[in-house]
Amino acid sequence: MTITEGTAVDGRNARRDRNRNAVLDAALELFGEDNLEPSPEQVAERSGVSLRSVYRYFEDRDELLRSAIDRRLEVVVPLLHLPSVGEGRRAERIDRLVTSRLRLYAEVGPTARASRRKALTNDVLRKSVERTHRTLREQVELHFAPELDALEPERDGIAAAIDVLFQLEAIDHLTLVRGFTPDEVGRHLRVALAALLATADQAGEGPR
Repeated sequence: MTITEGTAVDGRNARRDRNRNAVLDAALELFGEDNLEPSPEQVAERSGVSLRSVYRYFEDRDELLRSAIDRRLEVVVPLLHLPSVGEGRRAERIDRLVTSRLRLYAEVGPTARASRRKALTNDVLRKSVERTHRTLREQVELHFAPELDALEPERDGIAAAIDVLFQLEAIDHLTLVRGFTPDEVGRHLRVALAALLATADQAGEGPR
Protein backbone atom coordinates (compact mmCIF):
# COMPACT_ATOMS: atom_id res chain seq x y z
CA MET A 1 0.00 0.00 0.00
CA THR A 2 1.36 3.44 -0.93
CA ILE A 3 1.48 6.37 1.46
CA THR A 4 -1.35 8.02 -0.47
CA GLU A 5 -3.50 4.90 -0.26
CA GLY A 6 -2.75 4.52 3.47
CA THR A 7 -3.75 8.14 4.10
CA ALA A 8 -7.00 7.60 2.21
CA VAL A 9 -7.80 4.49 4.25
CA ASP A 10 -7.02 6.31 7.50
CA GLY A 11 -9.27 9.15 6.41
CA ARG A 12 -12.15 6.78 5.64
CA ASN A 13 -11.72 5.02 8.98
CA ALA A 14 -11.68 8.33 10.85
CA ARG A 15 -14.81 9.46 9.02
CA ARG A 16 -16.50 6.15 9.79
CA ASP A 17 -15.63 6.48 13.48
CA ARG A 18 -16.95 10.05 13.58
CA ASN A 19 -20.20 9.05 11.93
CA ARG A 20 -20.62 6.00 14.14
CA ASN A 21 -20.08 8.10 17.27
CA ALA A 22 -22.52 10.70 15.94
CA VAL A 23 -25.14 7.96 15.62
CA LEU A 24 -24.52 6.77 19.19
CA ASP A 25 -24.64 10.32 20.55
CA ALA A 26 -27.91 10.92 18.72
CA ALA A 27 -29.40 7.83 20.36
CA LEU A 28 -28.25 9.12 23.76
CA GLU A 29 -29.85 12.50 23.07
CA LEU A 30 -33.12 10.73 22.33
CA PHE A 31 -32.80 8.76 25.58
CA GLY A 32 -32.54 12.12 27.35
CA GLU A 33 -35.83 13.16 25.75
CA ASP A 34 -37.43 10.01 27.21
CA ASN A 35 -37.44 8.19 23.87
CA LEU A 36 -35.89 5.06 25.33
CA GLU A 37 -36.17 2.89 22.21
CA PRO A 38 -35.62 5.20 19.25
CA SER A 39 -35.84 3.71 15.78
CA PRO A 40 -32.86 3.71 13.41
CA GLU A 41 -34.80 6.21 11.29
CA GLN A 42 -35.10 8.61 14.23
CA VAL A 43 -31.44 8.20 15.09
CA ALA A 44 -30.39 8.76 11.47
CA GLU A 45 -32.46 11.94 11.26
CA ARG A 46 -31.08 13.29 14.53
CA SER A 47 -27.46 12.44 13.71
CA GLY A 48 -27.45 13.61 10.11
CA VAL A 49 -26.03 10.23 9.08
CA SER A 50 -27.85 8.33 6.35
CA LEU A 51 -30.06 5.43 7.35
CA ARG A 52 -28.04 3.21 5.03
CA SER A 53 -24.88 4.09 6.96
CA VAL A 54 -26.59 3.45 10.30
CA TYR A 55 -27.31 -0.10 9.15
CA ARG A 56 -23.71 -0.47 7.99
CA TYR A 57 -22.49 0.36 11.49
CA PHE A 58 -25.11 -1.63 13.41
CA GLU A 59 -26.85 -4.85 12.45
CA ASP A 60 -30.21 -3.89 13.97
CA ARG A 61 -31.87 -1.59 16.49
CA ASP A 62 -30.92 -3.77 19.45
CA GLU A 63 -27.24 -3.58 18.59
CA LEU A 64 -27.52 0.19 18.07
CA LEU A 65 -29.20 0.80 21.43
CA ARG A 66 -26.90 -1.58 23.28
CA SER A 67 -23.86 0.17 21.79
CA ALA A 68 -25.22 3.58 22.74
CA ILE A 69 -25.78 2.43 26.32
CA ASP A 70 -22.28 0.96 26.46
CA ARG A 71 -20.79 4.22 25.16
CA ARG A 72 -22.51 6.22 27.89
CA LEU A 73 -21.71 3.79 30.67
CA GLU A 74 -18.01 3.87 29.80
CA VAL A 75 -18.04 7.62 30.42
CA VAL A 76 -19.79 7.41 33.79
CA VAL A 77 -17.97 4.40 35.27
CA PRO A 78 -15.76 6.72 37.38
CA LEU A 79 -18.92 8.22 38.89
CA LEU A 80 -19.82 4.84 40.37
CA HIS A 81 -16.91 5.35 42.75
CA LEU A 82 -17.83 6.68 46.19
CA PRO A 83 -14.85 8.57 47.62
CA SER A 84 -13.58 7.85 51.14
CA VAL A 85 -16.02 5.03 51.76
CA GLY A 86 -16.80 4.67 55.47
CA GLU A 87 -14.65 7.62 56.54
CA GLY A 88 -15.82 10.56 58.64
CA ARG A 89 -18.68 11.28 60.95
CA ARG A 90 -22.14 10.05 60.07
CA ALA A 91 -23.45 13.40 58.80
CA GLU A 92 -20.44 13.69 56.50
CA ARG A 93 -20.96 10.19 55.17
CA ILE A 94 -24.65 10.84 54.57
CA ASP A 95 -23.87 14.01 52.64
CA ARG A 96 -21.15 12.28 50.61
CA LEU A 97 -23.46 9.43 49.59
CA VAL A 98 -26.33 11.74 48.62
CA THR A 99 -24.03 14.01 46.62
CA SER A 100 -22.43 11.05 44.85
CA ARG A 101 -25.72 9.41 43.86
CA LEU A 102 -27.31 12.63 42.62
CA ARG A 103 -24.23 13.36 40.50
CA LEU A 104 -24.40 9.85 39.08
CA TYR A 105 -28.11 10.20 38.37
CA ALA A 106 -27.62 13.55 36.63
CA GLU A 107 -25.14 11.94 34.25
CA VAL A 108 -26.70 8.55 33.62
CA GLY A 109 -30.42 8.79 34.48
CA PRO A 110 -31.87 8.48 30.94
CA THR A 111 -29.34 5.84 29.91
CA ALA A 112 -30.05 3.85 33.07
CA ARG A 113 -33.78 3.90 32.26
CA ALA A 114 -33.08 2.64 28.75
CA SER A 115 -30.75 -0.04 30.14
CA ARG A 116 -33.38 -1.33 32.55
CA ARG A 117 -35.98 -1.50 29.80
CA LYS A 118 -33.72 -3.35 27.37
CA ALA A 119 -32.45 -5.62 30.16
CA LEU A 120 -35.83 -7.35 30.17
CA THR A 121 -34.95 -8.94 26.83
CA ASN A 122 -31.16 -8.68 26.69
CA ASP A 123 -28.94 -10.84 28.91
CA VAL A 124 -25.85 -8.66 28.44
CA LEU A 125 -27.66 -5.57 29.65
CA ARG A 126 -29.38 -7.51 32.41
CA LYS A 127 -26.01 -8.54 33.80
CA SER A 128 -24.74 -4.97 33.51
CA VAL A 129 -27.75 -3.63 35.42
CA GLU A 130 -27.31 -6.31 38.08
CA ARG A 131 -23.62 -5.41 38.48
CA THR A 132 -24.51 -1.76 38.97
CA HIS A 133 -27.17 -2.64 41.54
CA ARG A 134 -24.67 -4.81 43.39
CA THR A 135 -21.96 -2.12 43.35
CA LEU A 136 -24.29 0.53 44.73
CA ARG A 137 -25.63 -1.85 47.38
CA GLU A 138 -22.14 -2.81 48.55
CA GLN A 139 -21.18 0.86 48.83
CA VAL A 140 -24.06 1.50 51.21
CA GLU A 141 -23.14 -1.43 53.41
CA LEU A 142 -19.47 -0.42 53.59
CA HIS A 143 -20.21 3.27 54.05
CA PHE A 144 -22.46 2.71 57.06
CA ALA A 145 -21.00 -0.52 58.43
CA PRO A 146 -20.70 0.72 62.07
CA GLU A 147 -24.36 1.70 62.23
CA LEU A 148 -25.65 -1.34 60.39
CA ASP A 149 -23.60 -3.79 62.44
CA ALA A 150 -25.22 -2.40 65.59
CA LEU A 151 -28.70 -3.17 64.29
CA GLU A 152 -28.94 -6.94 64.57
CA PRO A 153 -31.39 -8.58 64.13
CA GLU A 154 -32.83 -5.74 61.97
CA ARG A 155 -29.61 -5.06 60.11
CA ASP A 156 -30.52 -6.67 56.78
CA GLY A 157 -33.93 -5.04 56.62
CA ILE A 158 -32.61 -1.54 57.30
CA ALA A 159 -29.69 -2.06 54.91
CA ALA A 160 -32.18 -3.13 52.24
CA ALA A 161 -34.35 -0.06 52.86
CA ILE A 162 -31.33 2.24 52.45
CA ASP A 163 -30.27 0.35 49.34
CA VAL A 164 -33.71 0.84 47.78
CA LEU A 165 -33.66 4.57 48.57
CA PHE A 166 -30.32 5.03 46.87
CA GLN A 167 -30.75 2.97 43.73
CA LEU A 168 -31.24 5.06 40.59
CA GLU A 169 -34.80 3.78 40.18
CA ALA A 170 -35.78 5.49 43.44
CA ILE A 171 -34.25 8.79 42.37
CA ASP A 172 -36.08 8.36 39.06
CA HIS A 173 -39.36 7.97 40.95
CA LEU A 174 -38.75 10.98 43.17
CA THR A 175 -37.81 13.09 40.16
CA LEU A 176 -40.19 11.97 37.42
CA VAL A 177 -43.21 10.72 39.35
CA ARG A 178 -43.20 12.88 42.47
CA GLY A 179 -41.83 15.89 40.64
CA PHE A 180 -39.17 16.91 43.15
CA THR A 181 -36.29 19.12 42.08
CA PRO A 182 -32.73 17.79 42.52
CA ASP A 183 -32.31 19.93 45.65
CA GLU A 184 -35.55 18.57 47.07
CA VAL A 185 -34.57 15.00 46.25
CA GLY A 186 -31.27 15.51 48.05
CA ARG A 187 -32.96 16.96 51.10
CA HIS A 188 -35.51 14.15 51.31
CA LEU A 189 -32.83 11.48 50.92
CA ARG A 190 -30.72 13.02 53.68
CA VAL A 191 -33.67 13.16 56.08
CA ALA A 192 -34.80 9.60 55.31
CA LEU A 193 -31.30 8.16 55.60
CA ALA A 194 -30.60 9.97 58.87
CA ALA A 195 -33.87 8.63 60.29
CA LEU A 196 -33.05 5.06 59.31
CA LEU A 197 -29.55 5.25 60.75
CA ALA A 198 -30.77 6.89 63.95
CA THR A 199 -32.15 3.53 65.00
CA ALA A 200 -28.52 2.55 65.57
CA ASP A 201 -28.35 5.10 68.40
CA GLN A 202 -31.18 3.34 70.15
CA ALA A 203 -29.19 0.15 69.85
CA GLY A 204 -26.22 1.79 71.52
CA GLU A 205 -24.09 2.68 68.46
CA GLY A 206 -21.52 5.30 69.43
CA PRO A 207 -20.10 7.59 66.67
CA ARG A 208 -22.47 9.83 64.78
